[in-house]
Amino acid sequence: MSNPISSIFSGSPTLDKATLEKAKRKVLDRPFDGQSEPAKAAQAKVAATRDDELLLSPIAKQAMAEPAFDRNKVEAIKQAIQDGSYPVNARRIAESFAAMEKLID
Repeated sequence: MSNPISSIFSGSPTLDKATLEKAKRKVLDRPFDGQSEPAKAAQAKVAATRDDELLLSPIAKQAMAEPAFDRNKVEAIKQAIQDGSYPVNARRIAESFAAMEKLID
């Protein structure tokens, strides 16, 4: 029995993966009726490359290159915790927990 949409034979356990992939590629490579020439050219380019490509803007590239945190500040906080000189405000911590509790209820 063939699939009415793609005309690919389905349901036979005797079909191997390679045959099925070849049939799928054949269906994907054939042009659709009524396509313009630029659309056919774009489809041919996609069919030729068969690879996904991600293009990032220069701003996105710069943002990804920079760390999302201040490494020096993190190191200073680590050192202060190890020295025992990091200021801990118990009241502020308790208020933050109380605020979270209100959000949960």
